[in-house]
Amino acid sequence: MNTAPVTPKPPPVNTTPLDERSRALRRVIVRTLERGGRGHVGSAFSLVEMLRVLYDDVLRFDAQQPRWAGRDRCVLSKGHGCLALYALLADKGFFPEAELWKFCKPDGILGGHPEFGKVPGVEASTGSLGHGLSFGVGFALNAKITGAKHRVFVIGSDGESNEGSVWEAALSAAKHRLANLTLLIDYNKQQSYSTTYEVLDLEPFADKWRAFGFAVEEVDGHDIAQLRAALRRVPFQSEKPSALICHTIKGKGIPFVENNLNWHHKNKVSEDEVKALLAALDGGEASR
Repeated sequence: MNTAPVTPKPPPVNTTPLDERSRALRRVIVRTLERGGRGHVGSAFSLVEMLRVLYDDVLRFDAQQPRWAGRDRCVLSKGHGCLALYALLADKGFFPEAELWKFCKPDGILGGHPEFGKVPGVEASTGSLGHGLSFGVGFALNAKITGAKHRVFVIGSDGESNEGSVWEAALSAAKHRLANLTLLIDYNKQQSYSTTYEVLDLEPFADKWRAFGFAVEEVDGHDIAQLRAALRRVPFQSEKPSALICHTIKGKGIPFVENNLNWHHKNKVSEDEVKALLAALDGGEASR
């Protein structure tokens, strides 16, 4: 008799149309991209719903006091997806919307990766992948030692999980039983130049995180209800850090961008490309 554990299949990614808030946030991202003339488009679009639910429904923060001691800490380890983070931070009032229109400009505060101490609401400078979970472990361990009640959320990615520093941090999180730490993983199954399967296969991905001592759940990373329900349950187990694997589509929201590696990063965005992006969103063709 086969007694080997059965790994549950990941949920399918939602193919229903995006709601107006998700489309509106993507329009802001496109307008920011237009002003900067460059950016990681696909990587930002796959993050929108994850960040939206965190900032709308989960995180405790005070945008007028970004360093408020009681705030939850949120680290975007996948720093190249910062366009989505900037859209949410502006939406919540951490800085004026006008700053978005100076993206990647000498007189602005918003660069191609989030920078701590320069951008209100950014908890750590990220961009060189593999560092965010280590920041999160440090924040969470400090909170546990001092008895602080805030929680720590880290948003990582699948390609980033090629980095050994991620797994070293995971071991440390489990060792210290950091139940106040939650890792959300943007699992869109693509990296800068190919699929994660072709570059360095991560499967069985959920089982790896379980083996490293995390309590793991999987959701459709574009389904608002699933994200809300899962994040309201953290920690998934007492005395364990939580990992929420979010199955997403790179470039979600624009049919010609979805799963198209030409849109991983754009060094130059043309006027026609901006018009096409906005037309897809405004025309209700944002999702298949």
